[in-house]
Amino acid sequence: MTTPTEDTTETEPVLVASATGDGGKKPAALLGRTPGQIAWSRFKRNRIGVFCAAIVILYILIAILAPVITKLYGQSPYIPYGVRDMSLLDDSGVPIGANGGMSGTHWFGVTPNAGYDIFAKLVYGIRTSLGIGLLITIFSGVVGIVIGVAQGYLGGRIDYFVGRFTDLLLALPQQLFFIAFTPIVLAAFVPMDRPTPVYMRVIAIVLVQTFLGWMATARLLRGLSLSLREREYVEAAKITGASSWRIIFKELMPNLATTILVQMTLLLPAMVTAEAGLSFLGVGMTEPTPDWGLMFQDAVNNYRNDLTYLIFPGLSLMIFTIAFNQFGDAVRDALDPKTIR
Repeated sequence: MTTPTEDTTETEPVLVASATGDGGKKPAALLGRTPGQIAWSRFKRNRIGVFCAAIVILYILIAILAPVITKLYGQSPYIPYGVRDMSLLDDSGVPIGANGGMSGTHWFGVTPNAGYDIFAKLVYGIRTSLGIGLLITIFSGVVGIVIGVAQGYLGGRIDYFVGRFTDLLLALPQQLFFIAFTPIVLAAFVPMDRPTPVYMRVIAIVLVQTFLGWMATARLLRGLSLSLREREYVEAAKITGASSWRIIFKELMPNLATTILVQMTLLLPAMVTAEAGLSFLGVGMTEPTPDWGLMFQDAVNNYRNDLTYLIFPGLSLMIFTIAFNQFGDAVRDALDPKTIR
């Protein structure tokens, strides 16, 4: 009587034979790829992702090299050229010439009323908004990662009380509380009768948006940590006597690196637009600091006389947001082995 045999066929490794000089062949060599190489290969096949990555890199380079770019350009974002050169603006403060006074000297024209160079302000505005957004992303990301992983792994009362506090913050209207809390934080550090330094405004914006921006990351990582804490390697670490915090940082964090990376790429554009929104509403950065939100605010007030002024910051912010979101999606697809393209 024959017994049914099990299919023991396994996937064979890839063999490559290379020809020798005498016409023979060397022994076949095994080829293997690391997870990073596989992810990079998948990312390169995503043409939209590669194109958006190039745009993101371009924005980062512009932010880093803003002083160099404006020096080579020959204009400063802090000089009111309309006050120095009366031929740039008419008697009502409107730029003279087509499209906001665009010329070989001022590529994107000048702003109404004062005559600041729009191209120089835009380059430095990218630097300001992207820099502040990056700081907020880093700090809120760190807070969300630590709280979310600890909450999921430790469980019990910590999970319950932290979860309820997270629910409370998520229920708050974020934009409204950004507007309400930023002046309060500024007043706590700087007396009302003194001018507020630029760095204090940056600190206040970062503190407020970090406090109200970590919850989504924490909620996501809590759910993943709940499943990872039941894995064999975590149980083995417990048996060896490892502390809870050592398990969190040595065992759980490395296995959450992919999710954390994707979450940060999706969080950054949201924080940049939130910072620009605060400046637009008058509670973020103030003149003469170049900022995307301040450019929107000034352009909206003068759009009847100079519509071109509104186009440049609008297009730059729109392109950045779309490119970074698409880049984040491409990174997620490349790192997720379940994704099929």
